Amino acid sequence: MADLIYAGDLSPEQSWQLLNDDVGAELIDVRTDAEFSYVGLPDLTSVNKEPRLICWKLFPSMDVNPNFTAEVDALGCDKDQPLLFLCRSGVRSRAAAHAMTALGYQRCYNIAEGFEGDRDDAKHRGTINGWKIRGLPWTQK
Repeated sequence: MADLIYAGDLSPEQSWQLLNDDVGAELIDVRTDAEFSYVGLPDLTSVNKEPRLICWKLFPSMDVNPNFTAEVDALGCDKDQPLLFLCRSGVRSRAAAHAMTALGYQRCYNIAEGFEGDRDDAKHRGTINGWKIRGLPWTQK
């Protein structure tokens, strides 16, 4: 049987537009609790939403969260509702989109570049691309 393909990658700007345009679109941030606390979160208040915080991997072991799909399922989203997955760089969120597609969710998107984006020449994130660098709303605790 062929692997199920998730709905695709969206740029941070395309993701923001979909969150604005579709009242049912949900942003699911799959980073770790440490990242939520220290790096920042997308600020969706202007579209009357909150990011859903469900870790794909658990800190500090970085093992895949065995309850991830059940936690997303518990949100009560429809199977055809847009689910936009976000992580630091777009790797964990792609895996999350695949996992939820395998459960029958039809519109699972990976937010390419993630929240902090790719590493620069000095191996730092947050300088080249990503949600924050694209000027999209975010907040820090």
